[in-house]
Amino acid sequence: MADTYRILVVDDDFSIVHIIETALKQAGYQVLTAHDGEAACHLADTGNPQLIIMDVMMPHCNGLLATMRIRKNHNVPILMLSAKAEGSDRVLGLEAGADDYLVKPFYQQELLARVKALLRRYDALGSIRETQSQDEIRVGDISLNTSTKQLLVRGEAVRLTSTEYKILQVLMANPGRVFPAEEIYERVWDSEAYAVENTVMVHISRIREKLELNPRKPEYLKVVWGIGYVFEAP
Repeated sequence: MADTYRILVVDDDFSIVHIIETALKQAGYQVLTAHDGEAACHLADTGNPQLIIMDVMMPHCNGLLATMRIRKNHNVPILMLSAKAEGSDRVLGLEAGADDYLVKPFYQQELLARVKALLRRYDALGSIRETQSQDEIRVGDISLNTSTKQLLVRGEAVRLTSTEYKILQVLMANPGRVFPAEEIYERVWDSEAYAVENTVMVHISRIREKLELNPRKPEYLKVVWGIGYVFEAP
């Protein structure tokens, strides 16, 4: 049920917060609100939200900085909002740690669809509720436990966001298979892929930073130029 989920809405525009809050409550969600990045970080620590909707442009502590701070301790999905549609702004949001990106103005139905998809993926990965145990996936010195959702890199535990986990699970479960960016997006975001190369690329880059000794010369997570991405043992 939607009312089991608590969503934090962050925007310095009070009218936008009110519109989003109303739409979410009508859909059955619990809602927390904040109007700057500092308050968002505090509520992320104390309010236990299962999803955060974060505006980019805010005074004092903007959405990008707040997202990076939240990501240090939480893998809660973050939907970034911005009035800018440029690809570079989208990449910045994803690099900061956002899971998805929505450009203002947007339709309420699209916002609710993105929220539902993010929560469904987050929940399915066991980040909200426990799931049945499955086998461990191991490729070389990289181990992904699909029961505890834990990644071990050369014996060291590494924190993943829900999106990063799902991408890695898809790739590691099929070592040696090359996945086009479009297929990764459709599997992970559960949505039709359209011009998604940058989105997938940013998440792949973040995963490499967490598991490769030298992300510029990856041993495990490699790109096959013009085709896609592949995970394989060195």
